[in-house]
Amino acid sequence: PELPQQHSRKTRKGKNSFNCHTCGAVFKKRYTLVLHMRIHTGEKPYTCNTCGKKFSIKADMKKHSRTHKDEKPYSCEECGKGFITSTSLMVHMRIHTGEKPYFCATCGKSFRTSSASLVHMRNHTNERPYTCNTCGKKFNNNSEFSRHIRIHTGERPYSCSTCGKKFTRTSTLNEHLKIHTGEKPYSCGTCGKKFNRPSKLKDHIRKAVPLSHLWEKVHSELKLGKTCKNPYKHSHNSLTCGGIIRLNGELTVHMRRALKNDL
Repeated sequence: PELPQQHSRKTRKGKNSFNCHTCGAVFKKRYTLVLHMRIHTGEKPYTCNTCGKKFSIKADMKKHSRTHKDEKPYSCEECGKGFITSTSLMVHMRIHTGEKPYFCATCGKSFRTSSASLVHMRNHTNERPYTCNTCGKKFNNNSEFSRHIRIHTGERPYSCSTCGKKFTRTSTLNEHLKIHTGEKPYSCGTCGKKFNRPSKLKDHIRKAVPLSHLWEKVHSELKLGKTCKNPYKHSHNSLTCGGIIRLNGELTVHMRRALKNDL
């Protein structure tokens, strides 16, 4: 691919270096600069033939295509999870070992991957190398940038294999899949009712929890010297937030608010 002449310059040793005039990054090879420029331009010339998802790097597209074939030749000996590449397995193993070999020189925070460390460093430098050509908004990492681009393009690359519904991000797809599997991992600590989404649990806490359960919650959390037989006549110290409520109505509103914040 051709690059403007001003992108190239000679070093003291007479070798060419290639500079990005958008962010100042320097590369030894012209092709590396070409790949880098796609970060700024948003160009994604490689398309998955199965789902239509686009990629800026051919190797990434090939790796993605294996997800459709369910080809995961590398398995974790600890938990059995499969991976497409040996590198992905190596990074995953750090979850089990607790290894975090990459450190932030500014604050000392450690990370499992170099990419996570790099993204974190941009919080200190305020660097945002990913720019949306449509609205001009800037991002410090590629994943947020890619999700934002889908707002403009309407692209929904993640499909439900059961009903075909499409989503812009994997987390939303995973929440949707619980509808089909019947999984309800979010339970109300007051009445025990279960939900497939945290938002539904929050709605339940706000609206559906009976007052009797709220009072039971109050008495179970309060370390009173003796059981209060008539909660309407006594002040109650809320261990949830330390506030004191004197009226039944105030306590009801207060408890619902506190329970919501605890989620």
